[in-house]
Amino acid sequence: MELSMELTRPVVSSGVRRVTVLGSTGSVGCSTIDLIAHAPDRFAVEVLTAHRNVDLLAEQARRLGARLAVVADEGCYGALKQALAGSGIEAAAGKAGLIEAGERPADWVMAAIVGFAGLPPTLAAARRGATIALANKEALVCAGDVLLDAVRRGGGRLLPVDSEHNAIFQCLDETNRDSVERLILTASGGPFRTWTLEQMAHATPAQAVAHPNWDMGAKISVDSATMMNKGLELIEAHHLFAMPDERIDVVVHPQSVIHSMVEYTDGSVVAQLGDQDMRVPIAHALAWPRRMKTHAARLDFAKLSALTFEPPDLERFPALQLAREALKLAGDFPIILNAANEIAVESYLSSQIRFLDIARVVQDVMDKMSGRARANDVPSSFDDIHTIDVQARAEARMMCARAR
Repeated sequence: MELSMELTRPVVSSGVRRVTVLGSTGSVGCSTIDLIAHAPDRFAVEVLTAHRNVDLLAEQARRLGARLAVVADEGCYGALKQALAGSGIEAAAGKAGLIEAGERPADWVMAAIVGFAGLPPTLAAARRGATIALANKEALVCAGDVLLDAVRRGGGRLLPVDSEHNAIFQCLDETNRDSVERLILTASGGPFRTWTLEQMAHATPAQAVAHPNWDMGAKISVDSATMMNKGLELIEAHHLFAMPDERIDVVVHPQSVIHSMVEYTDGSVVAQLGDQDMRVPIAHALAWPRRMKTHAARLDFAKLSALTFEPPDLERFPALQLAREALKLAGDFPIILNAANEIAVESYLSSQIRFLDIARVVQDVMDKMSGRARANDVPSSFDDIHTIDVQARAEARMMCARAR
């Protein structure tokens, strides 16, 4: 096993680190802003972006003195300009504005835009050699080889922010990488861990987004409820750590105290533990290779009643197996998996399909496109990826319409 070299080169900076936050108004973005605000002598903000939350974006930009604020929804550009009037902060909007955000000269870029939309600005940052703190699963799922190649060619770095991948990153012994036997991703099991299939069939969007441990956005929360998030993380771990699928395991750990583990050939298992607070892995990436103080709660081991583990139930949560199949097929299939899932989750959140339809739609789209999709042949450019993504989304929309 050869660890992806983009993870191994240390970031060393003796001065103020200039940062950009792609997706600053989401849950990960807000946690990043909180950390930056508590260490104003260590960080300066270049760009902040949001989808359409103009009020919060403008407040963040003014508070932290950002140079540029970008709103993805072009219809909100006028409101952003007005909200920033007199501040001296530049405003931009749309896809071009997001790409400009990635191209601006920040040392460190938080990639926290949810979904496929986060890929273009992340690629733009990678091409110019930025250190990228990756919280966007879909960027590696859809474009793992393309993104890693851009990081390599640009001379930058990739740091994992997802709590599971950041935990593995902290547990890996660089001096004994050949002694790694397997990576173990932990999963909370989500809000429906103990529900029957019959109960899940009637689960409402409000119930699906009520995660028992983590405070996340709606899309990620639904992915947790279906366990698709763990499937996406499995694919992400494959790319981040150059580890084959058969040596990446998933275990359900309802307490979410252990965030992931690395098992070595001598039988040792190294685990990273912490509170369920995204500021911990974000801070690790923000200050790496050093550490920085956070206000996250500390674990009280005397009060931990139990740490329990169980295997994932693939009958009730087939999305995890679908992700494994997509990873094994490679080529276009991870792109198809992600695109179909995004449309299915969007349809579920708008009450157009039922909860169990989400995985069915993904399976049907993968089956429908199997005759024309490439397996093993890795997409070589963003245009290739975008073409497959568009086709898979169109198929998924038709499948969702039929499921109503």
